[in-house]
Amino acid sequence: MAAAGEAAEAAPAAAPCDRGATVWLTGLPSAGKTTLAFALAERLRTEGHRVEVLDGDEIREFLSKGLGFSREDRHTNVTRIGFVAEKLAANGVKVLAPVIAPYADSRAAVRERHAERGSAFLEVHVATSVEVCSERDVKGLYAQQAAGTLTGLTGVDDPYEAPTAPELRLHTEGRTVAESAAELHTFLTTRGLA
Repeated sequence: MAAAGEAAEAAPAAAPCDRGATVWLTGLPSAGKTTLAFALAERLRTEGHRVEVLDGDEIREFLSKGLGFSREDRHTNVTRIGFVAEKLAANGVKVLAPVIAPYADSRAAVRERHAERGSAFLEVHVATSVEVCSERDVKGLYAQQAAGTLTGLTGVDDPYEAPTAPELRLHTEGRTVAESAAELHTFLTTRGLA
């Protein structure tokens, strides 16, 4: 401990592997958010980073079980994920959150929580058109909506407020997962996080 009147020695800056951050991947259902998150997580882990993927579907099953899809419930779900993400990021973990988070105010609330606590938050819009998403239809949601057995599908008959100024807008159409993951990795590198 420094004596009175002596300057305390500054702590060394955290190395990229030690710096935590939340990378929030927002986009329509079947945009490629989760696939991209897991591909990037694998690469970051091989480079020595501590990484956690907070998959929206898993969170709904365990942390947000019982919540519906009303605007209020969606906001609660997003802010719960944001709380967990910030706690992890504050402890040196790179958090990849592939979560639709359809409302701008919910994403803003998560960003604000990170800012208040000095944790990095990066919003990445996985910008894939609804037409391409409906062709991919990983979970069969678009087919169910078209058949009339599902309502409230984000971006079709329920709102999706695309980010107006994300840190990165990632276009996935006509690109491989590896190409998109590489662009996201390069982006993180420019931010000193990879």
